[in-house]
Amino acid sequence: MRVILFGPPGVGKGTQAKFIVDEHNIFQISTGDILREAICEKTPLGVEAKAYMNRGELVPDSVMIGIVREVLASSRCAGGFILDGFPRTVPQAQTLDGILREIGIKLDAVIDLQADENEIVRRLSGRLTCRKCGAILTNGDLSRAPGGACPKCGGELYQRDDDRPEVVRNRLAVYQQSTAPVRDHYAAQGLLKSVDGLGSIEVVRERISSILRGLPVDGRK
Repeated sequence: MRVILFGPPGVGKGTQAKFIVDEHNIFQISTGDILREAICEKTPLGVEAKAYMNRGELVPDSVMIGIVREVLASSRCAGGFILDGFPRTVPQAQTLDGILREIGIKLDAVIDLQADENEIVRRLSGRLTCRKCGAILTNGDLSRAPGGACPKCGGELYQRDDDRPEVVRNRLAVYQQSTAPVRDHYAAQGLLKSVDGLGSIEVVRERISSILRGLPVDGRK
């Protein structure tokens, strides 16, 4: 199984990706994780990426795509993979198409998790984070306020800047602007599967599972 998991910030991609990985025994390709891994292992692309980061610059697409390509071609993805958070733009999607053709793999589906903007703002702006252990308290946990104590370690709770309502709305606007064309790109290939991301974790998980159960077992050409 070879799939891409798509969706705006706060829709629950990370939680659902873990379920998919555990259930189908496939490798999760999270761009943040594989970038840190390449830097830690000091691969040529990792060294190049670290040089950009040390200068306070963004890692360019060419380097990030190179790291993604190395992972896709590795034995870790032989049994399948889920791409989480990539591609984010049409040029990235087009480049990914070329990489997959080159290594003889085709995608089975692009799962597009969708959620109402107001609900996402409510979710993210209601979160508190612990300065000490990094724990995140969701809306259901918020009997405490910023400056209170973390129930896990006693550290100070605070609201991250990127969880403020106005920042969340801006993040969503940027996401929609950059990724809407990517959805169209995969819809034209017949790969896009839209899933309602609202509801309990279990309900959303079953919606995704019902789509994945209908996919072919092997995606190689």
